[in-house]
Amino acid sequence: MSSTPTTPRPNAPKATGPSGAALVSQAKTGELASTQGATTIADAVVSKIAGIATREVNGVHAVGGGAARAIGSLRERIPGGSTNHSQGISVEVGETQAAVDIDLIAEYGVAIADLANSVRRNVINSVQRMTGLEVTEVNIAVNDVYIPSEDNNDSSSSSSSSSGSSKDEQTVARQTRVQ
Repeated sequence: MSSTPTTPRPNAPKATGPSGAALVSQAKTGELASTQGATTIADAVVSKIAGIATREVNGVHAVGGGAARAIGSLRERIPGGSTNHSQGISVEVGETQAAVDIDLIAEYGVAIADLANSVRRNVINSVQRMTGLEVTEVNIAVNDVYIPSEDNNDSSSSSSSSSGSSKDEQTVARQTRVQ
């Protein structure tokens, strides 16, 4: 085999993107290794891109498991703290390929299969466009469904417990009066 690059066959169909530009030439411009040197991309870079791309999709309530979200919430409250964009994202990055695993919480009422496909499509497009890496797979684990009334119940449970104790006190007061 020779080390010279192969040219596409003249009669071979060319893949085109939305603008009509040939994807073959687009892939050549995004190569990570050339005769002038190599580019390496850290796992953290790919996980941040995947995390941001995941959060961009409507229907994703949060990314990450319960413990990771709790720690992330604490981190955000610390003055000078920032959002961890790679929370809930796990990646494996090779020389030319990447695989992504995502843990997320979906909004109630969203079709989960459609949500997963949208997240997968957005992550693949973002990672490939920004890094030039081929994304071989995006595995998505939907760990929970967010129901908006759950937040209201947390705040109302504390008020109902205080009103519940006053009802108990009223009941005891009535029983005392009856005796």
